[in-house]
Amino acid sequence: MITSSFQVSMAVFAQIILHVSALDTFRAAVYEHAVILPNNTETPVSQDDALLLMNKNIDILEKAVKQAAEQGAQIIVTPEDAIYGWKFTRETIFPYLEYIPDPQVNWIPCQQPNRFGHTPVQVRLSCLAKNNSIYVLANIGDKKPCNSRDSTCPPSGYYQYNTNVVYDTQGKLVARYHKYHLYSEPQFDVPEKPEVVTFNTTFGRFGIFTCFDILFHDPAVTLVKDFQVDTVLFPTAWMNVLPLLTAIEFHSAWAMGMGVNLLVANTHHVSLRMTGSGIYAPHSPKVYYYDKETELGKLLLAEVDSHPRVSPTYPTAVNWSAYATTIKPFPVQKHTFGGLISRDEFNFTELFENAGNLTVCQKELCCHLSYRMLGKEENEVYVLGAFTGLHGRRRREYWQVCTLVKCKSTNLTTCGQPVETALTRFEMFSLSGTFGTEYVFPEVLLTNIHLAPGKFEVLNDGRLVNKNGSSEPILTVSLFGRWYTKDALSISGGTSNAATTYLLIFTSLMIIALQNTVMV
Repeated sequence: MITSSFQVSMAVFAQIILHVSALDTFRAAVYEHAVILPNNTETPVSQDDALLLMNKNIDILEKAVKQAAEQGAQIIVTPEDAIYGWKFTRETIFPYLEYIPDPQVNWIPCQQPNRFGHTPVQVRLSCLAKNNSIYVLANIGDKKPCNSRDSTCPPSGYYQYNTNVVYDTQGKLVARYHKYHLYSEPQFDVPEKPEVVTFNTTFGRFGIFTCFDILFHDPAVTLVKDFQVDTVLFPTAWMNVLPLLTAIEFHSAWAMGMGVNLLVANTHHVSLRMTGSGIYAPHSPKVYYYDKETELGKLLLAEVDSHPRVSPTYPTAVNWSAYATTIKPFPVQKHTFGGLISRDEFNFTELFENAGNLTVCQKELCCHLSYRMLGKEENEVYVLGAFTGLHGRRRREYWQVCTLVKCKSTNLTTCGQPVETALTRFEMFSLSGTFGTEYVFPEVLLTNIHLAPGKFEVLNDGRLVNKNGSSEPILTVSLFGRWYTKDALSISGGTSNAATTYLLIFTSLMIIALQNTVMV
């Protein structure tokens, strides 16, 4: 763990204080931004040229901030990489970076523009928040000087971080977060340990992390479980991956599984499959957006419970394996077969009939499905799948997944491949699994990549079921589990990615050396 008992105690105390004269609801906004990207170059541009591009993007964000404020929003989240894009080396990103101080310095950049050197982007963001009386989260780059005698200090003499900043209604810097779990970002460094960043308002307690961070325990789960945040602010540049990891599908499921509000602002870039923003409550999505047809940005607004845990609609606690471990497994069909979803080897069994009860297992995980279709489409095939193990090419994150998924064609070798449309409706479904983890995220994705607000629920015994009658045509119904304590080379204890890499290299060299010794 990365928290101390004192930190947790202070977090709980702050939470109690916040309830005094606090607002019951607040109006939230997220903006999906179509980023103006820099020209591809292997040599750094000038600082003036970098600022010119960033101001073009901020011009667009400014319109969204003003529009949100005019419609009563008290906070707005803008996407990861929204101000300068993403395709950089360490050298070419440098002109876009600014020194971002610790929020404890009590700084309003809009009023003190030169206090921390050349910080025109921070000044403008601060003034946006101040002039529109709204909290603003933006994602920018931070540069921190380091001692060249330190072996970890980069040759440039600076650490470089993918960074979220938050300014309050006075334009004051109230939060700064350095992204920990980088994903193909050679321009940035990994912080020494995951940062747990929170800030308090009259409308709740907020936490922050970025994009790939959501798939790991720290800081994401720690913020919710130990620091009791009400709402998570989540800027992302999320590339959609069917059938389990489209943005709207997984982010809405994470909010439900963790029992917290999640405000998601995604970058909009159709050719890279980047789209999907939303405002998600613990019981159901408030509003969401997914669009692969246009190149336009989109502002979303919704009224959200400030303290969802005390809301009448707050979901009851779920024991994710209660039902699945107490029933006798349904007869396992003789014809089970293997197939891939995102490079993971699932065990599948086909839904042959219009209705039935099925079980498919892999190792310790057994997935149970009861279902009834409203007439099975002849040219559509559905399977029930189970996977437990380390995920994908990296073999680092431990997944446990039960999924009802539509195959791409009637050829069973296509099961698990991306598919976006379906015709088959289900009158009833009930999906459960013998999960070894308490962290399970319930997903339902409909044809043409739509969610199903209010059309399904999780029972407290771990069953994911539909309600209110028949569904729209289904692409997938899934229970997506993360067993964090089984992650390979876990860095949740505070080890940096760099240190983990060095450890892995050292271990590999030692194995090779031992093998060579034996061979001799």
